[in-house]
Amino acid sequence: MTSKSAFAGIARSVVGGAIAAAIAAGSPALAAVSYDETASGDLSNSRSTPTIVSFGLGDNIVSGASGQANSVIDRDYFTFTLAAGQQLNAIEVLTGTTSIGPGTLSFIGIQSGTQMTVDPASFSATGLLGWTHYGPGDIGTDILGEMGTGAGATGFTPPLGSGSYTVWVQEANVGTANYRFNFLVGSVPEPSTWAMMLAGFGLIGMAMRRRGVQNSRGPSSARSLAM
Repeated sequence: MTSKSAFAGIARSVVGGAIAAAIAAGSPALAAVSYDETASGDLSNSRSTPTIVSFGLGDNIVSGASGQANSVIDRDYFTFTLAAGQQLNAIEVLTGTTSIGPGTLSFIGIQSGTQMTVDPASFSATGLLGWTHYGPGDIGTDILGEMGTGAGATGFTPPLGSGSYTVWVQEANVGTANYRFNFLVGSVPEPSTWAMMLAGFGLIGMAMRRRGVQNSRGPSSARSLAM
């Protein structure tokens, strides 16, 4: 007969292996700079013809600058496509992101499809999947979930699945603000991985219930107190 400690050890091993597999599948460490305005040229200022940026599994870093000069606003639009079996797990704000002045924040929005149909002059988020404001204070944080709760937008709960998306970045104040984002793309966990995790959690639950029953009965000898 398998002892309770061995039973619990098997359960922990199952869950640990499943979690490790899920992490490995969802967050591969394959760093890549997908687009840098300094090296590749200014991102499109046209919402109908956004710059096409290639994303792959792992880190996808996009860096650029937005702002306003002589009443002209430099908006950046780019589009990317997640292949079948891929998902966008996070958008991290990276070191190098700046603001024009204390208290000023920039804007980032995301929409499904290969174009941005939302007119910035409308001051409406209708049509966007999500949006948020960001600044240097967000460096090191993931803003994808916050974007999903942007007022007036459709809304979403991360991750975002396969398909095409268009991103709109804008700083409306006079001056220039830099930005650096890391779009973390992972693989969608296989159903078998989730099944392993659920099975493992079930085994741990059974082990804990059995241990609880045994503890409620109290130790049967001095030897059990030392175990």
